[in-house]
Amino acid sequence: MGTGMTLTFRPAQTRDIEEMFSLRGRTRENPISREDLASLGFTPESTAARMASGQVAGWVCRDESSLVGFCSGDSLSGEILVLAVLPEFEGKGIGKQLLWRVIEALKSKGCRGLWLAASPDPGVRSYGFYRHLGWRATGKMSSSGDEILAYRPDDLKSGR
Repeated sequence: MGTGMTLTFRPAQTRDIEEMFSLRGRTRENPISREDLASLGFTPESTAARMASGQVAGWVCRDESSLVGFCSGDSLSGEILVLAVLPEFEGKGIGKQLLWRVIEALKSKGCRGLWLAASPDPGVRSYGFYRHLGWRATGKMSSSGDEILAYRPDDLKSGR
């Protein structure tokens, strides 16, 4: 994991789903267990079906054989569903690269306006992360108390 890090990015595949669910519960902020995801309607089976239909577009980042981060978005609603990176890989630009790749994938599917739900707490990393990349508060809140952020792809600063 040190200086010999070899990161690779590629589109998410159904074979990545188990690792994605495992990683989601190991993030520093906002970890969600497999059980909690299931209670929200997200299971490996439902995720595989949504990926196979093309509704969910995702990208993964691997360090050699291990999954270290992933991002996915819903091509029907324009929602960025999740961006998750293991704590020991934070601050290396992985989240930004994953997010940019998913934005490009959603744009290619015709999404003109994208949105996500994130913590309204300025003390949480995601608060500054998304705003730095051009996301804007909509003034709306999700039912779980997260702030809804949005942008038009043409307004977003390039992730490159």
